[in-house]
Amino acid sequence: MRKFFKTIQTTIANVQSERETGSKASLRPFVVLVVACCSLIVIEYIGKSPGHYLLQQISRGIGLDSFAAFLEKNLEHSENYRLYNLAYWAAIIFVCYFIVPALVIKFGFRERLRDYGLQWGTFLKDSWIYLVMLGIMLPLVYFASRNPSFQARYPFYTPQPEESLWPNFWIWQMIYFCQFFALEFFFRGFLVHGLKKYVGVYSIIIMTVPYCMIHFGKPMGETFAAIFAGLALGMMSLKSRSIALGVFLHYSVAITMDMAALWQEGFFQ
Repeated sequence: MRKFFKTIQTTIANVQSERETGSKASLRPFVVLVVACCSLIVIEYIGKSPGHYLLQQISRGIGLDSFAAFLEKNLEHSENYRLYNLAYWAAIIFVCYFIVPALVIKFGFRERLRDYGLQWGTFLKDSWIYLVMLGIMLPLVYFASRNPSFQARYPFYTPQPEESLWPNFWIWQMIYFCQFFALEFFFRGFLVHGLKKYVGVYSIIIMTVPYCMIHFGKPMGETFAAIFAGLALGMMSLKSRSIALGVFLHYSVAITMDMAALWQEGFFQ
């Protein structure tokens, strides 16, 4: 435990030192925050169901009738419409959380993606942090999975009666992992590393506010937990200079939540 808190203190000192030597007037924080706001708005109004109806209307309005018909066929009338709707949601998230910020970094800021956490960094050296945090989270997931509101929410893709986990459930899990990669890049990469030169370690606090807010509508306990998760994952990203720990920890907890919910519902009996 002493090692854990010393790691936090060292990370804060290092980040504050970078801020003191590199901080200067710049439009970059403004750009980072405006891009973040726009990305969150698009996800809320176009990414979430029935957001695809709006996308269909926009597509028809600009002459992309075939694309609008494709969306209607697969998101409304396909036998796999549940999976396709989730894939649509994840695709919008991937574009807004990864593609757009990456383009801004490369062509707007003319910086390297690795400087925004897209590298392994000290991943192997700091893997003990992953194990400690995963060990803390697993018992909490088990107790949360006994709550009816948790079972009503997870998993996002619930197999139908007599449906096996393969292929749709595991296809969804692969898509789900990509969604977490994009999410971690956006919050723990783009926001944290994009602001740290200007506000230092407080970039974690700024990032945690919208991160908590995207959990609105989920069980209240999970939303409160998002505050602590945001702070911890942000610190991990600053410490390792990588989003890798956050990606693997976040997805490990997520798939455990899905499996725990299925188990509580009697799927494996």
